[in-house]
Amino acid sequence: MSRRRKGRDIHGVILLDKPVGFSSSQAVQKVRWLFQARKAGHTGSLDPFATGMLPICLGEASKTAGFMLTSSKTYVASACIGKATATGDTEGEVIREEPVPELNTDQINAVLHRFLGEIEQIPPMYSALKHQGQPLYKLAREGREVERQARTVTIHSLELLGWQPPMLEFRVHCSKGTYVRTLAEDIADKLGSCAHLQALRRLDVEPFREKDMVSLVDLEQRAESGQLEDSLLAVDSGLADWPRVVLESWGAERFTHGNPVSAGGELSGLVRVYGPADKFLGIGEIGDNNFLKPKRIMNL
Repeated sequence: MSRRRKGRDIHGVILLDKPVGFSSSQAVQKVRWLFQARKAGHTGSLDPFATGMLPICLGEASKTAGFMLTSSKTYVASACIGKATATGDTEGEVIREEPVPELNTDQINAVLHRFLGEIEQIPPMYSALKHQGQPLYKLAREGREVERQARTVTIHSLELLGWQPPMLEFRVHCSKGTYVRTLAEDIADKLGSCAHLQALRRLDVEPFREKDMVSLVDLEQRAESGQLEDSLLAVDSGLADWPRVVLESWGAERFTHGNPVSAGGELSGLVRVYGPADKFLGIGEIGDNNFLKPKRIMNL
């Protein structure tokens, strides 16, 4: 007989303001413990040295997590110009030093402008990408370096926030798969130097906003006062910008039993699906034949 995982059936999304020093997995386990939740996962990891928004999905909300990995994100980064590290951040040893150029804001803005739109990035060795089944960071720790293919990412906006040599602070709104460490190194290269990230904070993960984040300290205080569940966002909150389909009773029943139903509209692709009383039924996909097929069914 399989052993059932202990915990409560609790469903929703927590927008954790991850503190520095926590891995994403450690943060998830802490939140799961506070809620005594049976199931929990995150959407897009943050390095231990980074802080900010880490959406954590509890219970049935975990079925939406994979669909949120494609979201664009906004970061504020502080780069130390003139020193490069093995990891591209504060966790690695300094491997190169170059003079800090004398720059004015116009010169810096001109360089930042060159990174707008689609750009090519070579993923860093200290990343979770895999080579022949091994995460690159494990190979890097062994002193090995392998060739990585450049990837196309999109920089939607890039704003200079401050220049106090050697510290360069900027805000970036970027597509999924963007390595801000690599972006900082590439910017520094165009400025005539090198760099590593001193600090990184994630502000937004579409469609979520910074104002809705909650810290671990806040969660602990709410747990003590019995108000913990007030921090939960709805299971479908990460899909707020998706098209919406509402089914009548018979269609809702067919959908929740895994059967396709007629969509009866002009939508196509992935949609969020609701039944009577605005109950969230799950995620569906509308094909060319205008039939709505279940992709993820919620057991709420």
